[in-house]
Amino acid sequence: MSVDRGRRQILAWGAAMAGVTIAPGITLFDLAHGRPPAEGVSNNVRWGMLVDVNACASDCDACVVACDKENGLSGAKTATSAQWIRKIELTAPSGQTRSLPMMCQHCADPPCVDVCPTGASFKRADGIVLVDRHTCIGCRYCMMACPYKARSFVHEPLTDQKTDVPRGKGCVESCTLCVHRIDRDQIPACVEACAATGHKALLFGNLNDPSSEISRRIAAVATVQVRADLRLDTGVRYQGL
Repeated sequence: MSVDRGRRQILAWGAAMAGVTIAPGITLFDLAHGRPPAEGVSNNVRWGMLVDVNACASDCDACVVACDKENGLSGAKTATSAQWIRKIELTAPSGQTRSLPMMCQHCADPPCVDVCPTGASFKRADGIVLVDRHTCIGCRYCMMACPYKARSFVHEPLTDQKTDVPRGKGCVESCTLCVHRIDRDQIPACVEACAATGHKALLFGNLNDPSSEISRRIAAVATVQVRADLRLDTGVRYQGL
């Protein structure tokens, strides 16, 4: 075997092994690049969010602003700009209008993961749905499969990126529930910003823990999942719709 041929085989083996899963959501690539695996990531926890539509003010976009700042999405918005969370208006048959944030719903059975040809779209053991930009080929099948229009495609080169939130041209991306903050025992930036306004329309917590505030609230009040007919078991629930 020639040296060049042997080297090529070693490189190919290394590239293949980089995607080998060590634990749910953790690969050799993460370890090789100094990214420590999140401690305590298991299916004992399922992170989710409850949106109280009655407390969400139509003229407030604090959650959107906080998301943009936290994840390096700030700047003038264009038709192709990335947007991980957006405010939408819904009108009921009675004519009453409701304002609410819409983002990745972090489904238990995410269609974006099902259609991804490379495995770039994946779900962590704790329920957070993510995109690995190193294996995303930009095919955008996941964008077509998402019933919530929650994913964006990066069209232009990026500058001034956040260290904790790597992004890249030619990749698809969406709300991560601020996974980098969660792994440090912090709450998502949108939840923190909403609380700071006094509205407190967003509640984050462990859906698998019956004693958590979010589980107790869901048990006590009527909540819905957007497009519940699809039976995706979303991690984001809405109160007041």
